[in-house]
Amino acid sequence: MAHVNLLPWRAERRKQREREFYMQLVAAFVVALGVLLLWVFWMDQRIDNQNERNAYLQTEIKQLDVRIAKIKDLEKVREHLLARKQIIEQLQADRSQMVHLFDELVKTIPTSARLSGLKQSGQSMSLDGVAQSNASVAEYMRNIETSPWMGHADLRKTENTHNGTRMPYVFGLNVLLSKPKSDEIDGKTPVSPAGASSGAAPAVPAALGAAAKAATSPAKPATTATPEANPVSVPAATGGAGS
Repeated sequence: MAHVNLLPWRAERRKQREREFYMQLVAAFVVALGVLLLWVFWMDQRIDNQNERNAYLQTEIKQLDVRIAKIKDLEKVREHLLARKQIIEQLQADRSQMVHLFDELVKTIPTSARLSGLKQSGQSMSLDGVAQSNASVAEYMRNIETSPWMGHADLRKTENTHNGTRMPYVFGLNVLLSKPKSDEIDGKTPVSPAGASSGAAPAVPAALGAAAKAATSPAKPATTATPEANPVSVPAATGGAGS
């Protein structure tokens, strides 16, 4: 005899499939939630790690800033020390220059000239004084140029004041200072003594010789009237210029 299934098997199968679908849906949701939680945890770990690295870098940067500030301070101190060292070395090198300079001023000036003022500015010196004639000024310039502690001398001015004194000529010189070498100091050529004959000195420049001739020729009556001006005569000036 045939058996007939009168139960609603289709409805049961539909419910079974629905249960399986919901179970799969719940499982997928749980897996997705787990993956999301793992991703959030991983990102939090990376953020914390990066924050720690940033904090470490900030700490190192602050330490480097402190070191850089100290280095800048040390560089400033070094510059100040170098400047002081240069000043001390310059003073050490120039401490005896003034003594030699005054000694050379006494040695080089002739008896027919006299200084009224001097001013030093660095490696140059300005001399002002009076003389009996332009020949005395020329002799003084030659003596200065032969000095080891003084160099080239430029004539700034020479003027006859006609004041009737023993030294009517007012002159001004610009002199360059120099530092002689050790061998020059040991075997230096002696400077011609004060009042030496101008004929034994080197030749005077042509312009200064012409000025000496022009200035001494009108002053001849004045020198004859004053006996004290006899040591500087017109033949001596012309002879110095010609030699």
